[in-house]
Amino acid sequence: MQMIAHNVSTLIAGQKKRKTSLFLINQEDRISFAKRIYHQRGEVIMSQGILPFQYEVEKKGGGLTGLAGLPAYLEFAQAMGLKEIISERVQARPGGQGWTDEQMVMSLALLNLAGGDCVEDVESLEGDEGFCRVLREVEVWGLTGSERRALKRRWRKDRVRTMPSPTAVREYLELFHDAEQERLRAPHTAFIPSAKRPLAGLVLANAEFVAGVQRRAPEKTATLDMDATIVETHKKEALCCYKNHKAYQPLNIYWSEQGLVVLSEFRDGNVPANFDLLRPFQRALELVPAGVKKVYLRSDAAGYQGDLLKYCAEAKSKRFGAIEFAVGVDVTAEFKRAVREVAETDWRPLPRRLGPGAKSMRRFVMFPVWWGIRSTVLCIVIWRFVSLWSNRGLPAWMNSSVFLFRLWTGAL
Repeated sequence: MQMIAHNVSTLIAGQKKRKTSLFLINQEDRISFAKRIYHQRGEVIMSQGILPFQYEVEKKGGGLTGLAGLPAYLEFAQAMGLKEIISERVQARPGGQGWTDEQMVMSLALLNLAGGDCVEDVESLEGDEGFCRVLREVEVWGLTGSERRALKRRWRKDRVRTMPSPTAVREYLELFHDAEQERLRAPHTAFIPSAKRPLAGLVLANAEFVAGVQRRAPEKTATLDMDATIVETHKKEALCCYKNHKAYQPLNIYWSEQGLVVLSEFRDGNVPANFDLLRPFQRALELVPAGVKKVYLRSDAAGYQGDLLKYCAEAKSKRFGAIEFAVGVDVTAEFKRAVREVAETDWRPLPRRLGPGAKSMRRFVMFPVWWGIRSTVLCIVIWRFVSLWSNRGLPAWMNSSVFLFRLWTGAL
């Protein structure tokens, strides 16, 4: 269906307009308004409904954009000095020809924000005339005359594109790939290649960005959520994940209080989510900006790794000391048998508001455990979901639908 572009304008009190009829015309593949209302300037408008806005026809066909939200991110990047950070840290293309690092990285960021899922989607942004006009103006804003001339000299011919082409984007992304690391890969094994210099620089650029946010809106606590994310792909070189389809599975460490990613590590789809977690966690602690006094770790069952939990519990971090954590535990058959042996009197109610339509209530039990960790009490906390509509004749544990386990440091 072909849509007609309209500008939305807020109703201004006291506007004079001539009231006439408004109706829809359906012309097979088109639906348009038959317009009979005129603004005091003569433009055709749609009468106001309940909400305080009106549709106004734009007579000019050029300069419109369907990506009006993206300039706000350009404003944010400018305020954070993101272009300078990228130029200083990434340096994948330090030469004086072609697209700059900041142009490439910002193009990929904007593509992601616009919902693109492949490099070919950059053509959708290039085809948006209004957005390209904004982006061109933003690129040279604040530059001196000599800097503008230097930017223009990066192209041997007149520059015809605002966004890099898909081919240029692919060539740029190849600069982050280390072919030497691929020779170290063994068949059918999990392998995480070392980061090439531009990729390591991108991590530092992100760390500077996070530090900039922290300076403007400081937080004293950093709850770090660590989890791997499956990103489905159809690339020939991609490997299968545990869901039996081709994917990548990057590991992300997310700062909950700030709503920012502290570290993201690219991983192939065949790398298990619980593989080599201590190293990236230690790196994330190094990247946590100044001002943070306390760090917590949260993870699902993938984080149930001895070296990681001992590092947190035994205060091996020189900067943060002991790191309290809550991680999931695999619900194995042995765990279920042990839970079934718990006496009903040992289960304690977990405070929770139950509405009139509630179907379940939660009870929990704690077990102090010794796991070879010095000077620390670890507790396994088991949540039991008991159906309120269950058969009263059944044992209580048979009504449990899910077992969840959590660990943390501290006394009972």
